[in-house]
Amino acid sequence: MQLVLASTSPYRRELLARLGVPFDIAAPDVDETPLPGESPDDTAQRLSALKASAVAKRFPDALIIGSDQVALLDGRQIGKPGTHENAVEQLKAMRGKTLEFHTALSLLNARTGRIQTVNVPVRLVMREYSDAQIEAYLRKDQPYNCCGSARSESLGIALIARYETEDPNALVGLPLIKLVEMLANEGLDVLTYHEA
Repeated sequence: MQLVLASTSPYRRELLARLGVPFDIAAPDVDETPLPGESPDDTAQRLSALKASAVAKRFPDALIIGSDQVALLDGRQIGKPGTHENAVEQLKAMRGKTLEFHTALSLLNARTGRIQTVNVPVRLVMREYSDAQIEAYLRKDQPYNCCGSARSESLGIALIARYETEDPNALVGLPLIKLVEMLANEGLDVLTYHEA
């Protein structure tokens, strides 16, 4: 079956490529606004499933991967900074604190309508870094399209004291360990996969 990533994220694309299975990319184009009273876990899972479903109309015979990430600092959601100034403010607010990341993953079999959805949480503890270190980091990494302003797969790891999760890929945005399991449930074994 065709495999489709319902995301334009370069980070998710890079992670999925590690599995060595060819895939297509499609922009899901969905409203990512949380619903009133919705928990971060519920928001992430709803949006990951919604992204996969939105793409299914264009790929009726595919396995479609949707993913969404919600980050919490002091009980409030934080997103992608977008600008240098916003990234500085985020990193200052995060200094020495613990964040929660909820990374949801959905796999939709568009042919059968079956969908598997899971949340892989990450607990992240930030270091006590200086304002000068924030500026130096941002100049080098420019993580303005990265939730929480710190790219753990790059120099942003220097801002992190530790993290706890069952899958370190979840912090980057695509829990590969769960994805491999979900694909196997649909008959796609990434270890024995080969193109005909």
